[in-house]
Amino acid sequence: MPELSYLIAVLAIGFVIDFALRGVPFLVLEPLRESDFVGRMAGWMPAGILAILAIATVQSAAEGGGSRLAYALIASAVTVTVHLGFGRRTLLSVSAGTGVFVLLVNLA
Repeated sequence: MPELSYLIAVLAIGFVIDFALRGVPFLVLEPLRESDFVGRMAGWMPAGILAILAIATVQSAAEGGGSRLAYALIASAVTVTVHLGFGRRTLLSVSAGTGVFVLLVNLA
């Protein structure tokens, strides 16, 4: 069994590395908080994520067959409608679109 001093040294090194890895991003991002670029990216990221998700879903559905493409387009329309109609809540809109797609695929 390792000595107590060895275990303490391993734990201390692990603590320092863990603390540094968690703290460094906050130190790096602090000057960027006032950046115009970061502000614009924060505004565009949810729409970009939804667009990538929609493109991937439609592409995958197109490879799967004719009816799946129609289901993907319906689910995409539901996602956009919920996103724009219910206050741009990304989690709600993605969940609604995914639920509609899964429901349509499993009912067919």
